[in-house]
Amino acid sequence: MRNRSAVCAVIFAAVALFICRGHAFAGVPGNFPPSAQNYLAMEAGLNLSPFETLQSRARACPFNVIATILFLCAIVHTFLASKFSRLAEKIAAGASDDALKYFFATILHFLGEVEVVFGIWALPLLISMAICFGWHAVVHYFNDALSFAEPIFVVAIMSIAATRPILSLAESALSRVAKLGNGTVFAWWMSILVVAPFMGSLITEPAAMTIAALLLAKQFYGLQPSRKLRYATLGLLFVNVSIGGTLTHFAAPPILMVAHKWHLTSGKVFSMLGVYAMVGAVAGAVLYGLIFRREFVALQNRRGVPVNASAAHGKIPPAVTAVHCLFLAWSVANLHTPPLVVAGFLFFLAFAKATKHHQDPVNLRPPVLVGFFLAGLVTFGGLQEWWISPLLSSLREFQLFIGSTLLTAFNDNAAITYLCSLVSEFSTNQSLQRAVLSGAVTGGGLTLIANAPNPAGQNILSKYFDGGISPLHLFMGAAIPTAVVALCFNL
Repeated sequence: MRNRSAVCAVIFAAVALFICRGHAFAGVPGNFPPSAQNYLAMEAGLNLSPFETLQSRARACPFNVIATILFLCAIVHTFLASKFSRLAEKIAAGASDDALKYFFATILHFLGEVEVVFGIWALPLLISMAICFGWHAVVHYFNDALSFAEPIFVVAIMSIAATRPILSLAESALSRVAKLGNGTVFAWWMSILVVAPFMGSLITEPAAMTIAALLLAKQFYGLQPSRKLRYATLGLLFVNVSIGGTLTHFAAPPILMVAHKWHLTSGKVFSMLGVYAMVGAVAGAVLYGLIFRREFVALQNRRGVPVNASAAHGKIPPAVTAVHCLFLAWSVANLHTPPLVVAGFLFFLAFAKATKHHQDPVNLRPPVLVGFFLAGLVTFGGLQEWWISPLLSSLREFQLFIGSTLLTAFNDNAAITYLCSLVSEFSTNQSLQRAVLSGAVTGGGLTLIANAPNPAGQNILSKYFDGGISPLHLFMGAAIPTAVVALCFNL
C-alpha cells in the first residue's frame, strides 16, 4: 500500500514519455497547454459529435488523457485517505523506537491527509508534463494559464474568520436567532445551518464555512450525535454553503468566475438563484430536523449550560472586533489581487500579535493545508477543459443542469462555470446560464472537491468522525438536501 503512489507516479511518467513524445499541438506557446481557441480552430466546420470531439482532442494532444487519468487517480485517493490514516496509526502504535517504521507511519499519515492529495498527484503530473513538452511548458502553464488567487485568498480569509473576535461576533448574532427557539440544540443547529451559510454572500463562502463549522463544533458536534446525524449535518452544511453565496454576484466562486462575461449583477443573481436557494436551504434543514427530531430531544437532555466564548475569555473591545471586520472586508475587496491580500494578511498577523490578550493563537496549519488542496485542484482543473466543455455544450437546459450538478461532484464548481463561459452559446442565453449556475451550486456539497470551501469545513470537523470523513457517507448525507435544492431550482 505504501509504495503504490510511487509506483503509479513512475508508470504514468513512463506512459507520458512514450505516448506523448513527438506529439505537438500546433499553435500553442511552448506546445502546451492547448487553449479553447486552439480546439475550436481545429474542429471548425467538422460537425463532430461529442465523442468524436473527445477522440480528436486526445489524438491532437495525447497528454490530455494522461492528465485526466492522474486527476481520476487523485479523486480515488481522496476516497482511500481514511485507509491510509488507519494504517499509519497501526504502524505507529508498534513502531516504538524503530526509526524506519516511524518514518513509514509518518508518510502514510501524510497520504491520509485529504488536503494534500492533489498536491501529491501534481508531482507525477508535472514530471510527465516536463518530459513531454519541456520545463519551459511547465513554467508557461503556471505563469500564464493558472491563477492561484483563490487559494491565497482562502488562507487569509480562513485565518481571519477563525479569530476570537470574529467568532464571538458571529456567535452573538446567531444566538439572537437561536433565542427565537429558546436557545435549544435544534435552534442553534437551524440558525448555524440556515443563517450562517447566507452570510457567505457578504463575507464570501470560505469565511462563512469557517464560522459555521467552528460554531457547529462548539454547539453541536461536542454533544456526540449519532453517526447518521453527523454526516447528515455535514452534508447539509456543505450544500447550504454552496448555495449560500447566491444572494450576490461576487461571493460564490462559480458565479464570480462568469459574472463579468455574462453581465451578472447582484440583483440578477438574486432573482435568478438567490430566492430559490433560500427556500431550498430552509426546506432541507426542516426535512432533516423532522427525520432526526427524536435525537435532537435526546441531545437537548444531554447538553449542559452552554458556555459563551466572550464570557469565558472576557469582553472583547468593540474596536478590536471592528478592525478584524476591516481586515475581512479588505481581503474580500481585493480577492483577485493576491499581493494586496497577502499585504493585508501580514498586517493582520501583526495586529493579532499586538492584541494577543483578546486573541487565541493564530493556527495557520488548517488554512495552509486547505490552500494547498485548492492549489492542487486548480493545477489539475486547468487540464480538464478538453473533455468537460464538449460534454456541457452538447446538453439542453435540463440536461445541462443535471450534467453540471454531476460534474461538479468531481471537479470544482467554479471550473465548470468557467469552462461554460468559453462556449459561445452561453454568452447570450440566460436559460443556459441559469441551468449551469444552478447545477454548479446544487452539486457543491456532494464531495470534498465539489466546492472550494468544503476542505475548510472538513479540516475543522474531521476530528468528530472516527477515521476521518468518509466520502461515501458524505455523499449520502448530502444527497437529500441536494435533491431538495434541485427541486427548488427546477420547480
